Amino acid sequence: MTVPKTSVLVLDCAEPEALARFYASLLDARTAPAEGDPDLLLVAGPTGTVLGIRRDPDRIPPSWPLPEGPEQPHLRILVTPDALDEAEREAVALGARPLTVESDATGPDGRTTHRRYADPAGHAFVLAATGPTPNGAPAR
Repeated sequence: MTVPKTSVLVLDCAEPEALARFYASLLDARTAPAEGDPDLLLVAGPTGTVLGIRRDPDRIPPSWPLPEGPEQPHLRILVTPDALDEAEREAVALGARPLTVESDATGPDGRTTHRRYADPAGHAFVLAATGPTPNGAPAR
């Protein structure tokens, strides 16, 4: 029998409270301290998404994207195609920094289907346009 498990992506940063507020606002989520770890905050979204934000005062933000290297691990936030522009405005207003990459994918209308950003602590994330599922949520 397999032991039940779950997983969470954890982002390290010097100021976890500020970064947790950024992602809680962006994902319409709530934050809470992780049980048993005073340096870890959990951001829980309404769709069940959980993201960890951990204090690491010595963390150095990554350089991403590197023109000569492959894409690095990153958070991908799914939105419907018609909400991509609004999601971008929201992310930037909260403190995200747009990242330009020449190889961004485009859809049939010539518009980008995903857009890259760095969060306020320098972690990479992407807003990706995807079609809606039958329940109205973005497809995965």
